[in-house]
Amino acid sequence: MDWQEAEDIQKEIKFLVNKLGFTNVDAKKIICFRSFGSKSRARARIWGFPRVWQKALKIKPHYIIEVLSEKFDKLSKEEKKKILIHELLHIPKNFSGSLLPHRRRGGKTIGREVERLFKQYVSNSSR
Repeated sequence: MDWQEAEDIQKEIKFLVNKLGFTNVDAKKIICFRSFGSKSRARARIWGFPRVWQKALKIKPHYIIEVLSEKFDKLSKEEKKKILIHELLHIPKNFSGSLLPHRRRGGKTIGREVERLFKQYVSNSSR
């Protein structure tokens, strides 16, 4: 498997963080990669930076968003945005390096929140 820095995804993440008001997210501490040759069914995934590594290396929390080229690159612009929003929703409010699960307390799911934020993005873009 090959990994390359994905500046286009980095710019899109920064844009989405600002446009959708992800005030808990420090876009400068999210590193984006495009991978090639993965056998995974995923189109993208987010990697946290566990606290033990932060302490050992004396580094603040960071995240990696990986898009899997074979699956992600052929999607529409809208689907790509939804997937990146989905990955951002795994980041907790305290930006600790940990990851939030798909199912939240009270039965909320990331999927519903993605749709809500994407509608917000579309309505803000049409103005």
